[in-house]
Parts: sequence; structure tokens; C-alpha cells
Amino acid sequence: MTDPVKNLLELLDLERLEVDLFRGQSADEDTSQRVFGGQVIAQSLVAAYGTVEDRLCHSLHAYFIRPGDPKIPIIYEVDRARDGGSFTTRRVIAIQHGKQIFNMACSFHIEEDGWHHQHEMPGVQGPEDLPNIEQLRRAVADKVPEHQRKEFLRARAIEIREIDPMDLFEPKPMPEVSDLWFRVAREIDEEPWLHQCLLAYASDMRLLGTAHRPHGVSWMTGQVMGASLDHSMWFHAPVKFDEWLLYSMDAPFAGGARSFNRGKIYDRNGKLVASVAQEGLMRPNRKYKAKS
Repeated sequence: MTDPVKNLLELLDLERLEVDLFRGQSADEDTSQRVFGGQVIAQSLVAAYGTVEDRLCHSLHAYFIRPGDPKIPIIYEVDRARDGGSFTTRRVIAIQHGKQIFNMACSFHIEEDGWHHQHEMPGVQGPEDLPNIEQLRRAVADKVPEHQRKEFLRARAIEIREIDPMDLFEPKPMPEVSDLWFRVAREIDEEPWLHQCLLAYASDMRLLGTAHRPHGVSWMTGQVMGASLDHSMWFHAPVKFDEWLLYSMDAPFAGGARSFNRGKIYDRNGKLVASVAQEGLMRPNRKYKAKS
């Protein structure tokens, strides 16, 4: 029986080609025309961690430059920009067909004490009584073209339970705030840095769709062309991603065929463990008119 979590962990197990050069593969079951953005973020962070010891990433800032080709490996080149007493800085370039498809700067910090405050976690329904995304997809699978149905229904490594999901096939305008619970689909025994990489992978899920909600548009209907343009993430505390985390998202702006999306990630105790920001392409397809 297929184990999607095992497959994801293998996806993040990069091959070291040289001291600062790594090779990553794409998922065998991936039938899309481009590599999932979260995969490139996570693999780049794994590559950076291959050159860093005894400190965790506290921030990363990335640009998606070209679509990734899922049919060939991705080469990750790490630049050791700085090794300081408190901070370590790395720059990672992802290469395919001799060209950059993605680049990322990330910074690592020793553990230090300091003042603390945070925004409170929203008071939302817990994950226990919510359907998972696989249950919701099975209920509407007959609406998906047959050639896309296998990919639509395949088991995934990240379990997602949305609090107020949008109808992807008959979308209607909704508030631009979106909350979901997510976690790795089974318990894992991995180092804290790898939990960070897994969370970075999942942080690219559902975020762009937040900006679709107030306009009542959906990628499933062909109304909108979308892609991640950049991605920034800040880790505020160690994460354990085989336990439920709340991803609370909003989209303060959409315009000029782009959207700006933000996310706050909390653990079950209400601790803010990470923050995310992303700008994405949100271009109306020519046969549809953009709704105001």
C-alpha cells in the first residue's frame, strides 16, 4: 500500500553531488505540467540545512522564476553567504535546463532569550469534527474530468481540514479570511529541522486560493490562472508538524492580475509558530471577465 508520507520524506532526501551541490527529484505520481512550489521551497531549505549545523532557520525569502519541470531532476546550489556568531545566511539557487527556476535566501539563528508577545489565535472550530480534504474530494469526484480524477483523488502526505471551504465547482463570493487545520498524515520520528521543511512544503497549499474567495472564482472552473510568484516565511518557534497546526490566512489585496496573501500558523496551544506571506498571479482567463 502506498505511503504518501514516506514518499514525501524521500522527496526531501536530497542527493549530495558536491560540498554545496544537491540533486532533488519530483514525485513519481506527479502528473502536473510544473513542479509544486512547496516542493522547491522545502527542497531548497533541505539543501541549505545540508550546510548548517546547530541552529534552526528563522526566515526564508524566495522567488519563483520559471515553472519547474517535474520530468527531470532539480539541481540546488548553496552559497554560504555568511557564518556568524549568532546568524548564518545561505542563498540557494534551483536549476533546470541550465537556467534558474527559483532562488531563496534563508537565515539561521542560535537559540536566544528575549521579550515575547504575539497575536492571539482565532477562536475557530477544532479539527476533530471536520471532514478531511480526501472525504470532500470523493464527494465531488464525479464533477472532475476523468483524465484528472486519479490525481484529484490520490492520497496525500499532508492532511487538511478546512473550516469554511469554498465550493470549487460553483464558487460564490465569500469572506477573504480562510482557516484550516493541517498536519503530516501520520506520526513521524524526524529532527526538528525536517519538521520545518515539511511545514515549508505545506505552507504553499491553499494560500493563493484565499484571494479567490471574495471574487467567487476558482481554478477548477477555468476562470483564473494562478501561480506563486514569491514566498516568505518566518519560523517563530520549533514546530512538530505531525500534530495539528492552524493555518489562518487572509488576502489584503488583489489587483493588476496579482494577489497578496498572508498566513499565521498556530499550534493547538495557541502559540504562533510561523508566519507566511506570498504574492501570486491571479490573472482572469480571456473567456471570463474579472468580477469586481
